[in-house]
Amino acid sequence: MLRSRPKHGPRGGAKIAAQVRATTRRGMRGEPFFGWRVVAAVFTLAVFGWGLGFYGPPIMLHAVHEARGWSLSLVSTAITVHFLLGALFVASLARLAARFGMANLTRAGAIAAAIGVLGWASATAPWQLMLASVATAFGWAMMGAAAVNALITPWFVTKRPAALASAYNGASVGGIVFSPLLVWLIAQLGLQAAMLAVGVVTVAVMWWASGHYFARSPAQMGLAADGEPGAVRADAPPRVETAAPLRDGALWKDTRFLLLVTGMSLGLFAQVGVIAHMFSLLVPALGPQMAGFAAGGATIAAITGRTLSGLVLSARGDRATFAAMSYGVQMAGLALLLMAGGTYVPLLLAGVLLFGLGIGNAISLPPLIAQARFTAADAARVVPMIVAVSQATYAFAPAAFGMIRDSASSGSAPALYATAMALMAAAIVCLLAIPRATISD
Repeated sequence: MLRSRPKHGPRGGAKIAAQVRATTRRGMRGEPFFGWRVVAAVFTLAVFGWGLGFYGPPIMLHAVHEARGWSLSLVSTAITVHFLLGALFVASLARLAARFGMANLTRAGAIAAAIGVLGWASATAPWQLMLASVATAFGWAMMGAAAVNALITPWFVTKRPAALASAYNGASVGGIVFSPLLVWLIAQLGLQAAMLAVGVVTVAVMWWASGHYFARSPAQMGLAADGEPGAVRADAPPRVETAAPLRDGALWKDTRFLLLVTGMSLGLFAQVGVIAHMFSLLVPALGPQMAGFAAGGATIAAITGRTLSGLVLSARGDRATFAAMSYGVQMAGLALLLMAGGTYVPLLLAGVLLFGLGIGNAISLPPLIAQARFTAADAARVVPMIVAVSQATYAFAPAAFGMIRDSASSGSAPALYATAMALMAAAIVCLLAIPRATISD
């Protein structure tokens, strides 16, 4: 479990004591559990994290290509570097959080993201673009999926599926907001001024959220997880776990980890590959404007699917089975896209919406599976690692699916959709094969 380090010393102790007294008074007045305020703050973090780290690079690719005249392959390489280095940083998140605390990492990530996007906008040589990608990679890692899980986990156990689903919805909102916003700002202010403005706002918002929400923990505020009555006691009974701990910390020798990381990587590889090419595949039948609306509809469907999963999935429900069902829904959507033949609009739209329902779950459900299949100590390391490996894998998905389209005949869509369905089927097999374990929180 990743937590910000508590402040020590007389002043820190007095501050924590004051927080406990204030929290007790608020609890007596029936005010909402502070953890849900943390969820709202993490939602905001996800908006900025995905807005700049996931949805921003495609916008930057076009803007830098137009401004500098560099080849698309060169700028695309910088994006691949961004995702690959981001995966390396994510893999170190648990160790960094234990040393510096999540609040400090969030602030550092926001600063790095701001420096990075300004570096993209200001680069006058390719090596400068690659250097800027190092900064954006660190920012993306500190405000991405693993960070969301690390910030939410201390506050929720029973209600964790709903809390994570709510927080991860910020990722989809980041795409809805940032993609058109960045385009508009670049057109109005110019590339450098636009990135400077976005960077300043990102740092300001994340700095404030880190101090007010991420620097606190339930234990410091005298709260129990999920807002249950009573404070956390030093003599509270330990968490009962029947899941086998990792032997000697060997992740790569554990069957549970291998199946989970493989399933998540295969599913996200298929998903990102389809998303990267979906717009261009829909344009011939729908036209650019309607294709854009359809892609937006997929994002809205992602929010809907993730929210429903958080409400329906109980703390004791089998999360791996639920994740497999989510991929099954996406496969049904891909099947409709295949049946549409690239021309029948009703099937195309239905396929896009069904596919979209599972987009958010591919990111939010694997951490919940880790919680149910591993001990708390092991899950704190498993989650950043599965996110890192899957991110390093899907970094190559747009190019791989592009090669499939290039090598296929004029009807390239069927080959792409069929490949994605095969990968998702393999992901389902991996998820359902994860050995079950019972953890009593």
